[in-house]
Amino acid sequence: MTVGALVVGGDYQGLGIARSLGRRGVPVCVLDDERSIAAASRYVRRTVRVPELRDADTTVTALADTCDRLGLHGWVLYPTREETVAAVSTARDELAGRYRVPTPAWSSVRHAWDKRATYRLAEKLGVPTPRTWFPCTAGDLGQVDTSGPVVVKPAVKEHFVYATGAKAWRADGPAELADRYRQASAIVAAEEVLVQEMVPGGGDSQFAYCAFFRDGEAVASMTVRRRRQHPSDFGRASTFVETVDVPELVEPSVSFLRAMDYYGLVELEYKRDPRDGAYKLLDVNARTWGYHTLGRAAGVDFPWLLYRDQLGLPVEPARARPGVRWIRWATDLPNAARDLRRGAIRAGDYLRSLRGVDTEAVFALADPLPALYEILLLPYLAMKRSL
Repeated sequence: MTVGALVVGGDYQGLGIARSLGRRGVPVCVLDDERSIAAASRYVRRTVRVPELRDADTTVTALADTCDRLGLHGWVLYPTREETVAAVSTARDELAGRYRVPTPAWSSVRHAWDKRATYRLAEKLGVPTPRTWFPCTAGDLGQVDTSGPVVVKPAVKEHFVYATGAKAWRADGPAELADRYRQASAIVAAEEVLVQEMVPGGGDSQFAYCAFFRDGEAVASMTVRRRRQHPSDFGRASTFVETVDVPELVEPSVSFLRAMDYYGLVELEYKRDPRDGAYKLLDVNARTWGYHTLGRAAGVDFPWLLYRDQLGLPVEPARARPGVRWIRWATDLPNAARDLRRGAIRAGDYLRSLRGVDTEAVFALADPLPALYEILLLPYLAMKRSL
């Protein structure tokens, strides 16, 4: 393969992309603004460290400079973080002069980037979501039904997550809601703060539909149950995931992606509401997702399919087989320890869930160094971005 891939972000998600392509002889370069485990992989030919990838203009400049300096013209671009996806999407025409850019245009990506757009499009299409309020000021909080717990969350999660280390906050009652809203409004613009009913249930209620989507159809797909996450309440990342067969997720997901005019790899997150049995859309990720390597173990290698399509090569339709399990030990074990201490799970149940795990996020016998490097980096990662 003479056409390589530039992976932006070298954590376990980027490592999975590098392994997918590198195993097949595709040259891989990783661009990152932090120490990353992908640098230790035998499948990464070169790593580039830059000071900053959170700012859009800085990111686009870094991508252009890296292409020109290393001669990466025509390589396939794989962003792995939300803010990088947004930067690439808005500068798509400029970057397309250097790279193959599978990230769709901003007119499509904005429905994933901003949850206000996500939920409004879902409502228009009749895709179920949790009941959501869009207060512009604290005075609008009186419209919120606080008879049950609610969630205070940002419309654009990256600004909030980097500042707080949390994806969302729970609020019980009007007083706590007002307090949480005031705290959130000090971090992001008040109009970016959403209030949403809290759907009951834990990991067994969390599902996702993952796909390589093209021309209004899912060329390849995978449906999963996201059984555990980190942190346990409002997880920023899944830690234990299993492929399942949930046909109810197909129609709303395909309908939503068609309305977005979407192309590429995508994950739609749902939670099954035990009160009415509906699968309610929570989030859309317009990129590879943390556990995408589960797909390869279940028969669908998503990064490779995207690469082939970008080069104009045939892509065979594929569907992940159910019953395949993925784990990330670095977050699943400490999270389980916390849940055991507070009585949220039982030791026997946890140990039984580990039987038959098929693939791990980082460890691989054919490429062992990233796992060792991850252990050494754990204190750094915990301080940098809480894993």
